[in-house]
Amino acid sequence: MSRVGRNPVQIPKGVEVKLAGRMVMAKSKLGERQYELREHVEVTIEDDKLVVKPRGTDKTTRTVWGTTRSQLHGLIKGLTEGFRIDLEIIGVGYRAAVEKNNLALQLGYSHDVRFPIPTGITIKCEKPTLISITGADKQLVGLVAAKIRGYRKPEPYKGKGIRYAGEAVREKEGKKK
Repeated sequence: MSRVGRNPVQIPKGVEVKLAGRMVMAKSKLGERQYELREHVEVTIEDDKLVVKPRGTDKTTRTVWGTTRSQLHGLIKGLTEGFRIDLEIIGVGYRAAVEKNNLALQLGYSHDVRFPIPTGITIKCEKPTLISITGADKQLVGLVAAKIRGYRKPEPYKGKGIRYAGEAVREKEGKKK
């Protein structure tokens, strides 16, 4: 039995949830999101709570049960609070700026790197070396952060590059004479 799947998902005020067949549609002031259910589970709304129930007892059904509950919880949380990932840029001359619908990155290459900002994502640069990525979809926020970090990963000798805020990069010792 799934311990996660047993817990119902609380629907806060300001979020409207509808069930239509295999689709769960949620709407709030931050936007709209939908999630397609797998055939192993069924979802009902009881007393402002989403209750996820399995349709069997096999291993696949039990794993999908907990996963579906976690996905629905993330969907509701994203529509109420949103998700945020901060990136730090470390290196001499490395900086970032938001220009219309693009994120312009200067990362020591011969050219500026331009990253198109996808819909549903907000990117802010409070400082030239700090990037803040926010959105309602946890997966999309993480994907955008990983793509931006991938342009210049932190290198192990001087620590230059783009890293998640608070990420510890183990630095190696350089060559000795």
